[in-house]
Amino acid sequence: MYLRGSNWSMRHRRRRSNPFVIAVLVVLVGVFVYIDRVIVPETGPLFVPTPTPTRDPESYVVEAENYFAEGKINQAIESYHQAILVNPSNPSNFVALARLQVFTGKYSEAVANAENALLLNPNNPLAHAVRGWALTFAEPVDYLMAESALQEALDLDANNALIHAYYAEMLALQYEGEEGAPDTLDRAIEESRKARDLSPNLLEVHRVRGYIYTLTQEYAEAVEEYKAAIAQNGNISELHISLGLNYQALGEYSEAINSFLRANSLNAKDPMASYYTSRTYHRIGEYAKAAQYAESALKVEPSNPLLQGNLGSMYFKLGQYSDAIAHLRLAIRGGTTDDGIVVTGIPLSTDRLTLEFYNRYGVALAIQNECGEAIQIAQAILNGVPNNEDSVYNAQVEMIQVCQENLENPPAEPEQTPSS
Repeated sequence: MYLRGSNWSMRHRRRRSNPFVIAVLVVLVGVFVYIDRVIVPETGPLFVPTPTPTRDPESYVVEAENYFAEGKINQAIESYHQAILVNPSNPSNFVALARLQVFTGKYSEAVANAENALLLNPNNPLAHAVRGWALTFAEPVDYLMAESALQEALDLDANNALIHAYYAEMLALQYEGEEGAPDTLDRAIEESRKARDLSPNLLEVHRVRGYIYTLTQEYAEAVEEYKAAIAQNGNISELHISLGLNYQALGEYSEAINSFLRANSLNAKDPMASYYTSRTYHRIGEYAKAAQYAESALKVEPSNPLLQGNLGSMYFKLGQYSDAIAHLRLAIRGGTTDDGIVVTGIPLSTDRLTLEFYNRYGVALAIQNECGEAIQIAQAILNGVPNNEDSVYNAQVEMIQVCQENLENPPAEPEQTPSS
């Protein structure tokens, strides 16, 4: 049959085979077989990311320990974070991280990480101990909860020097805050001795022993303990600050300043080293240097009313009353800095430094003939601290009397001292 108008016919003519085409097909089949059996099994799925080797979490721990030995606590903290990311089931890394966070003032985070360790192992004595230690500092401070955690740690491991050291520090802080029982200091001393007997060379043992000697005003002994702690690790800024404060109490001002400067070199983000340097220069009458370091401290933490007041106090001693008023006003009344930073004022109390700020603020106001506010400060002092003879004298004579004299004989013009 043949369909007209179509090129298609049911009757096909058979073509003769082409040997060349057959040979090519045989080769192609061989290639496909080779690819299927050899190449494909050795090649992973296409468009799937190639797996990268996971870093050993222990290497992060070693790295963190090395950083800590070098005084690089923030880097050590980051390394512990990485170790936890790689292996979140190891409670020891959470404990180590929490310990470092206490050193850097991150108390709430330290509590959380100690509790993470306890979720993994409820019977970890160091986790309980570090949690108790961190609770000693975390706001709001709860000494009952802190002591309960530390007692739990001791129940699990009564011969751990570190736990006894933490317990001693908690008791000492409680004593210093006037929140403990009559025997709190005695208990702190006893716990520190237990820690010393168990591990006399432990850094934390020397540290807490130094702190207790400071509380009992045995400053020479405190210096030796802090020096021993620094011999264990000389790169912790807080130890140098504590050493400097005891040198200052002994009247060894050069040594104190050197200690504070060393602390600042280790942790420039902490304003307290510069603050204490300022106070030491203030104590020896070098007010220009005192103002220099007070300004350095304030640059780090401008919202801190203590640092605002300290700089204002140094300007007062330099006779720069306008500048003194500006900073003391922020320290006492609170307010907002020129850069928009909020400062909360310090209420009047019997604290020595607070009284210094109020006295110098009121006197500076009177000298500058800002008597409306000067009289307010004088009245606050007379009503608030009537038993402090120096402050009462300043209020009555240096503020009220000076303002009365100004009223009777107005000064030509208030002093205008340029800011430095």
